[in-house]
Amino acid sequence: MSITLVNPAGLPEIPAYRQVSIATGSKLVFIAGQVSWDADGATVGEGDLAAQVEQCYLNVATALAGAGATFDDVAKMTVYVVDWTLDKLALFLEGVDRAAAKLGGTPVPPGTLIGVAALDVPEHLVEVEATAVID
Repeated sequence: MSITLVNPAGLPEIPAYRQVSIATGSKLVFIAGQVSWDADGATVGEGDLAAQVEQCYLNVATALAGAGATFDDVAKMTVYVVDWTLDKLALFLEGVDRAAAKLGGTPVPPGTLIGVAALDVPEHLVEVEATAVID
């Protein structure tokens, strides 16, 4: 495996992700920001943050598979959430958990969550991008 995830001593352990990823592969895979579109370009879960997070993670998994990678190869993720407030955390984590149940494990690479004013279209509440390393 080309990615090792760790929580170094001196940094807090956060269940949703690890603080550091160590990549040893030779090929970088950059996944464009994925929104909650299905394969036909229709928005999944309009107005439902958990459903949109789930679809975004499933779309990232599909994009990774297209490059011969999985979430095990992801070195870093960035998540953009419209009008982020801490009270949305439970819905966000619910969406991650629902995607993880379908994908066979929780994606926990280092990540950054950024609150934004808007995304590409008004019905999109979240966008997820990833960088992976494979051999």
